[in-house]
Amino acid sequence: MSNIFSGVPIPRYVQLADLIRQRIARAELAPGDLLPSLEQLMAEFDVSRVTVRQAIQILSQEGLVTPQRGRGTFVTAKAGRKRRLQVHTTLDDLVEMYRGDTPDLSNIVESYQPPVLTEEDGTAAPKYFHMRRVHARDGERYCVISIYIENGIFRCAPGRFRREVILPILTSLPGVTIARARQTLKIAAADVEVSRLLDIPVNTPVAEVRRVLSAPDGTVIYLGEVTYRGDYIHLEMDLQP
Repeated sequence: MSNIFSGVPIPRYVQLADLIRQRIARAELAPGDLLPSLEQLMAEFDVSRVTVRQAIQILSQEGLVTPQRGRGTFVTAKAGRKRRLQVHTTLDDLVEMYRGDTPDLSNIVESYQPPVLTEEDGTAAPKYFHMRRVHARDGERYCVISIYIENGIFRCAPGRFRREVILPILTSLPGVTIARARQTLKIAAADVEVSRLLDIPVNTPVAEVRRVLSAPDGTVIYLGEVTYRGDYIHLEMDLQP
């Protein structure tokens, strides 16, 4: 297992913390269990004492483990501490998931900056309203999102767009028809800005989701670029036999 962390541009202590976190999530380590000793973790993962200590510090800050002097480090995680977000594969399911959802929203940027669109996305509208904001739940920030809404649509309900989750509003506005909806997801690492906004270490795994909604004439009326904490995303797909 000496090469388990090689070739990945993420600090070893972050990767080790994630491995232990996953063992806790799978109940391989339950609340009250004693973590393996520093020496055991060093030997199992072929890492230094400093790396193990840094990983445990991350988990301790998250409330998953508690080091006790002279006794070791104990798991203190509680099942269901985080709400995981299901990545849906239809627009209706996605809207239904967000309907009635009331996370804390903190708008950090508002502008008329246009989105960067590809030919596959569709045709750009003459003007967009742009918001960049952070979503939080129970005091914990879980995503950063850049939202671009066709300006005429934004002006139909500017107060609601600023205060509420966007998709349920967008799909319920009279006169707005969504003819095409696409979503892509990729795994990345938190950069300095995302690290600061979500209060996670730099290079922590994150999920980047890009959503594009288009009108019948091909005009892009909404673009959402979302960066989620990796531990908030749950992807489940039905595989056709």
